[in-house]
Amino acid sequence: MAERGPTLLFSVFFCLLCYVFHTVASTKDEYSEELLIIPFRSGQVYSHFEFTTLWDVDFAQGGGGRYKLQHFRLFPRALGQVMTEYRVQEMHLTLTQGMWQQDKWGYPVTSAAPGAELWAWFQQEVDDVDQAWFGLTNALSGLFCASLNFIDSTSTATPHLSFRPQGLAEGLFSTKPSHLQYATLPRENVCTENLTPWKKLLPCSTRTGLAALFHAGQLYNTQYSSLGVHLRPVCRNDSCRDASLELRQVLSTVADPPATLNGKQDWSMKRYFSRSLSGPCPMAVTSRVYVDVTTNQTSSFTLKPEPTELKLTNYQGYNRKLAVYDLWSFPFHKEHGLNVDMKWKKEVSYKELFPPRLYVHRFVTGYGQEHGGIMSLLYNRHPYLEQQIIYMELLPWFTRMYLHTLKVETTEGNLVQPLLTRYTPGRDRQNPYLLEIVLTLPPDSTTRISFSFERAFLKWTEYPPDANHGFYISSAVLTTILRQADNFTVPPHMGSGLQSGLFHSSTEFPLRLHTETLLISLPTPDFSMPYNVICLTCTVIAIAFGSLHNLTTRRFQYTDLKKANSGGMRAWLAQLFGRGKHATSEDKLREPGKESEDPGEESETSEENDYIGEQRELVTPRVRAESDKKDR
Repeated sequence: MAERGPTLLFSVFFCLLCYVFHTVASTKDEYSEELLIIPFRSGQVYSHFEFTTLWDVDFAQGGGGRYKLQHFRLFPRALGQVMTEYRVQEMHLTLTQGMWQQDKWGYPVTSAAPGAELWAWFQQEVDDVDQAWFGLTNALSGLFCASLNFIDSTSTATPHLSFRPQGLAEGLFSTKPSHLQYATLPRENVCTENLTPWKKLLPCSTRTGLAALFHAGQLYNTQYSSLGVHLRPVCRNDSCRDASLELRQVLSTVADPPATLNGKQDWSMKRYFSRSLSGPCPMAVTSRVYVDVTTNQTSSFTLKPEPTELKLTNYQGYNRKLAVYDLWSFPFHKEHGLNVDMKWKKEVSYKELFPPRLYVHRFVTGYGQEHGGIMSLLYNRHPYLEQQIIYMELLPWFTRMYLHTLKVETTEGNLVQPLLTRYTPGRDRQNPYLLEIVLTLPPDSTTRISFSFERAFLKWTEYPPDANHGFYISSAVLTTILRQADNFTVPPHMGSGLQSGLFHSSTEFPLRLHTETLLISLPTPDFSMPYNVICLTCTVIAIAFGSLHNLTTRRFQYTDLKKANSGGMRAWLAQLFGRGKHATSEDKLREPGKESEDPGEESETSEENDYIGEQRELVTPRVRAESDKKDR
């Protein structure tokens, strides 16, 4: 038995080791990193980073409807545990600073609303969606150092038309429409404290690879900056019999080189990101940089160093030329890395801006602090094709929307009948107002959507510290499917990575746009009045109390001025202020016949007598009588 003990222990250890190797081998994961750089016609430069992690593991395996995500290698454990705990099937989180200008820059790779935007689908086995949503927002708030914990029922809605799952949604991944939760925080400020935890989720962090270009000072000194985390189940292969978990971390910025270089459009990685690339991430299967050189048809600029290859794309007649730098095959040098440098032959080479086929603007109407309105302008610039869209408005409870004032018409005055209208009324301090409209935009037209609302009165405890700054209304969302991709920065891709969108041919292009956030003022009390009352009351009390306190506590006594001015500190002070070495009243009484030889001495004596008279007035009547008796 003693000899069989070590053998049995070795066998158990060998079986466990084999199980671990089998588990790791069966859960394959891949990581890729890509960067797309596009110079706009207006002179700005658009940079879009995309880091994709694919994990070949069944997304909804295990009993009880719970995920069993184990043995993390490239996938971040912190995020995986949150998804497992709250049974999240699909999640999309964006933290954005600035506003994407649709009419100047076209369509972004990933559209995002200003501030914070979060929407998630929960597994169909989740019974209490509100409780799971509350836990998810608090967990993500701590994970990304954001104010997502302020999301509650007053800012959360369940849209039925505007949002659909972007990943698998059939069979094992089918879910209910009520399991969708959507919320925004339009006032969320995005800065470096959000970037730091976001980049820690990357396998190589910022030590090497494309993430080494992240310099917080440069990334947020731009016109537009957006962070994104997108999680969804996708097909593992073309047959789609097995599922994989896809995590996309995106970062988009729009810089303005002419504003910092006195009108010059030249840019480079060192000037843009304050550093160059030293090499790819060792964990990455794909590490590439794409530079759009479509506008260089007349050789108006030069690109250095030479790209690894040039690729042409063509979808529905829209041609695009891309310079590709493959970091795995690029010859890096020890002294310097890859510094993509674009230099223009002319200082200013701006071109005419062509707005996209479809874009939208929104603004506030009305005046005063009781009633107001919102108007949105939807532009369809296609000369002969109609465009069907879904328009969604999410209003806070303190803007009481009047549905009967909803009006949809063209700028020529022609009414547009909505195909479907879905309205969820709000309740004070409970839930917001939700409006979804399905309508068809006429070709080459501008359509107005307008309605009125009433401003509510808030409790004095519900006002923020800067109440007079105003209150924000989140962006409206426009969802549609375009038939042409001539204004897409990158067509939406159903696969993983930028390559699937850049070199993929399709006949339909789903699009989601976000409008401007709005700032309105509510009836606000004068919060300075309590401060004024406190200051006035304290001043009156201080004056009255101080006078009474002095009269009741001060002690009056006789003071001999001759002794007081004879020496010591008081004599020195008296001499300092010009009241020393003067003849006292007693000296003047002893020599009444003597006249002063100095003319100024007589005036000094009179001033001394006045001073003595002032001091005597402070003496009580009894002491004054005794003093007069002695003087006689």
